Amino acid sequence: MAAAANPVKNLHDEVTCSLCLEYFKDPIIITKCAHSFCRACITQYCKELGTDVCCPHCRKSFHQKDLLSNRQLANVVEIIQDLKRTAEKPGEESELEKHQEALKLFHEADQKASESWDRNSQAGLPPDRIAWETKVKLELSEVSKQIATAQDAIFSSKQDSVEINEYVSQIKGLITEDFCAMKQFLETQERATLMVIEQEQQVAQQKIEAMIGQLTTKVNKLTEIKTQLEKALQDSTVEQLSDASSKREICIGSPEIMTKITLDAEKISVVTSAVEGLKKQLETLILKKYPAQLPQGLLQETSVCSTSVLSASGIPEPIISSQFSQWAVNVTFDLQRIHRYLEITSENKKVIVSRFPLPYEPTPKRFCISQVMCSQSFSDGCHYWEVSTKDSNGWAVGVADGNIGKYEQLGRTELSWCVEWTGKNKQLSAWHRNQETRLSEDRPLKVGVFLDLPNKHLSFYSLTDKETLLHRFEINIPRPVYPAFWQYGLDEEGSLTINHINRA
Repeated sequence: MAAAANPVKNLHDEVTCSLCLEYFKDPIIITKCAHSFCRACITQYCKELGTDVCCPHCRKSFHQKDLLSNRQLANVVEIIQDLKRTAEKPGEESELEKHQEALKLFHEADQKASESWDRNSQAGLPPDRIAWETKVKLELSEVSKQIATAQDAIFSSKQDSVEINEYVSQIKGLITEDFCAMKQFLETQERATLMVIEQEQQVAQQKIEAMIGQLTTKVNKLTEIKTQLEKALQDSTVEQLSDASSKREICIGSPEIMTKITLDAEKISVVTSAVEGLKKQLETLILKKYPAQLPQGLLQETSVCSTSVLSASGIPEPIISSQFSQWAVNVTFDLQRIHRYLEITSENKKVIVSRFPLPYEPTPKRFCISQVMCSQSFSDGCHYWEVSTKDSNGWAVGVADGNIGKYEQLGRTELSWCVEWTGKNKQLSAWHRNQETRLSEDRPLKVGVFLDLPNKHLSFYSLTDKETLLHRFEINIPRPVYPAFWQYGLDEEGSLTINHINRA
């Protein structure tokens, strides 16, 4: 009777959670008793009660498996809220008409949900049977929703497959062009080198042919004189013998010194040295700079050519420091604060220079220089992390506040500090406020960073066979700071890796 006397209040009660007294948000139904509550409200309610949980309305016990999403009630709530927003607009129909229309729409939306229940009740079915059917129908609705979600995921996966195939096809085309260009360059160098050798061969051959021609002419003349001398002996003519002897003396003259004709050794040596140098440069480039990127078979075939070139992977891994391990933190690279030519792998702990731009979403703070920050920030306490730098020819490791500009380089601002190695100049330096402090240490293969905020210290250590302090900054930070990194030379394909540390 109360519902008939006050339909507005009844409507409000039907779409209101009894725990928070607000409209239902993601309503959940208890299948044991068919009462509904907000998901967050009933979850908090169950957490507070622990194992012995009962319905806030009827006090009937239930378990987590008895909680199911009530999508029909959620749709009703959404209709009511839309009607309420429409009713609040000026110049509309009277308040009574609005409430009557809302009540009508509520009963229409709720009718389908209650038909099965009413039908079963009129048939005299037991309450357990009715609750079971309600639960099954709700499960069917949830399964249908999951099927639709899975179908969307299948379509999305197919789209991803098309995009991946197109991208791989593009990359393969670029790689083929690059190798064709390299092959063309090597073939051009080969032809030019062989041409130099052939020219030297032709020069030597011409000299030999000229010498052979001169000697052949001399042999012919000597043969003619020999014939004349033999004839003079037969004829016993003194005049003929004397004439042949004089011709022989003119032809033979003084004994000749024969010169051995050879190739230009100096020029040939220059050519062979250049070829050998080119071969070593290629081997060094492949073995030292791309050990991780190239297939293993290619590396093995290349290493047969020369055993004098050391691979970067052959460098012994420095020890892991234990002095600061009690303050070790798990930091990872942030995909929102990274240059589009830097790629993150290995659970967001390795950053690699990419030959092609990555499809990152546009963000206002994405770096426009080859830098990346971590997702984690620190405003108090002590923190320690380690970075492997052995696979990078140029890098910077440090910290910066979150407001560093996308064009600002690490160590060149008021609130950024770093230690930097530039392989081009072979120089290790510390940077802050765009001021450089040159350090005497050699290139570190692993760098430890200890951020001691209570004492306002930022320290950098080189980790090899021992732990060596590289530089310590006195810092004063008004805002949280993030681990930050700079990767030199986007065409070098170097990498930096954040190491895992076991806390003491």
